[in-house]
Amino acid sequence: MLMRTNSLSTCIYITAMVLILVVFMPAVDIFVCRKLKLNLMGGISENPRAKSLLALRKGLIYLVFLAYLAGFSYVVFLSRNASDEYLIHIALFQNLASSVRIDFGVLGTLYYLITGNFSEIGRHFEIIRFSGISQVYLNIMLFIPMGYLLPYMFKWFRSKIRIKTLIASFLISLAVENIQLITKRGFYDMDDLFTNTLGGFLGGLLFTAFAFRVTYPDWKAELKRYRRWKKNAKERTLYPFAKNVDQSRTVLRATDESKIYDFYVTKLGFRGLKQLIPEDDPGTSFLFELGSFQVEIRCSNKEEQLPEQNLVITASKLDKVKKRLEENGIETGPFEADPYTDLERFSFKAPDNVTVTVIGDR
Repeated sequence: MLMRTNSLSTCIYITAMVLILVVFMPAVDIFVCRKLKLNLMGGISENPRAKSLLALRKGLIYLVFLAYLAGFSYVVFLSRNASDEYLIHIALFQNLASSVRIDFGVLGTLYYLITGNFSEIGRHFEIIRFSGISQVYLNIMLFIPMGYLLPYMFKWFRSKIRIKTLIASFLISLAVENIQLITKRGFYDMDDLFTNTLGGFLGGLLFTAFAFRVTYPDWKAELKRYRRWKKNAKERTLYPFAKNVDQSRTVLRATDESKIYDFYVTKLGFRGLKQLIPEDDPGTSFLFELGSFQVEIRCSNKEEQLPEQNLVITASKLDKVKKRLEENGIETGPFEADPYTDLERFSFKAPDNVTVTVIGDR
């Protein structure tokens, strides 16, 4: 049986599914995680089986996404009969414009919307064809779960969420329209491309409004602190450049250059960028790099007692990083919660009284 994608029952059904996904899914998620004492923010969980349970949670979210993709594929491909010819529709919102009648035109509608005279709009507004309106509505609603679930599943989407979900939704919609054109199951429709992208963008906003706020209970306090800081920092020197400021280099002291090179380059995998040897000084300075992070080490080449030093780096997949270090003969400490961020971390010793702390990337 083919689904009537422009029917009222289809609109109600898909709206209900989207509401369940957006509102109830994060509520159930955080309720279960609290019962099982699982930390969703990258910190230490009280449950001793936290690793396997969090992996199971992630798998269940993937299953929800696969179920959505199955329903999505049915609506946009399988519920349609293949036509005899290739169909392309490029007139933007022509069907929507022919589905409604407004006596006083677009400018008049905008005027009454701005002035709040909605009753006047109702008197001069008439729906001629429900199918044109429902098609636009469904195209938006079908892509809301796409923009909602992508940041729910993948950490990469949670930074710059609006632009990333917008671009991803556009590219996925473009692929869908091309597949429909090739298989002749539907139109290559510019309306669909626009409304699908809008739906994915709205899904990203809904993730921020619901899922993020529910699964991150401290967001309100953190937002207040951020606003208080921003209000006071606007007149400070570096605030205008804050988005372009990042930590790129840490300076350490050392005593033996052979030990330094063996530990940071041979064992950890840093890349040696430069070595400076002053003419009138027995010391040597090194600059090592790992990704965008640099370590400058000033080596005296003489025996001396150095004070306690610390090197802090962030990384994802801490358990794999820890295992890799131990495989290379570097003894690591146990996992613990960082007292400032509550994120998971562990430490290990480096030469010259240096403690290296690796903190999980949220």
